[in-house]
Amino acid sequence: MEYVYAALLLNATEKDINEENVTAILSAAGVDVDDARVKALIASLEDVDIEEAIATAAVAAPVAGAAPVEEAAAEPEEEEEEEEEEEEAEVAAAGLGALFG
Repeated sequence: MEYVYAALLLNATEKDINEENVTAILSAAGVDVDDARVKALIASLEDVDIEEAIATAAVAAPVAGAAPVEEAAAEPEEEEEEEEEEEEAEVAAAGLGALFG
C-alpha cells in the first residue's frame, strides 16, 4: 500500500511519478524499498489518469459501500460505527485497486 500512497502523494504535489521519486518517498518513510515493486507500479500507472481514477472511485464508492437500511437499524450504535469504518477501509482499498486495471 505504501507504494500506491507514494504515487498518490507525488500526484497530489504535481511531481513526476517515476522510480526515483517513488523510491525517495518510500526511503524517507523508512520503508525497505523493493525495486521490482517500484518498477511494477510505474509500469502499471503509465496509461492511467490518476485524477480520473480517483473521481471514478469517489463516485462509485458510496454505492458499493452502502449498507441496507434494515441492517443498520437493527445493529447497536457501537457495532455500527466499527463496521462503517471497516467498510470504508474496504471501499478505499477497492478504489485504489482500480488504479492498476
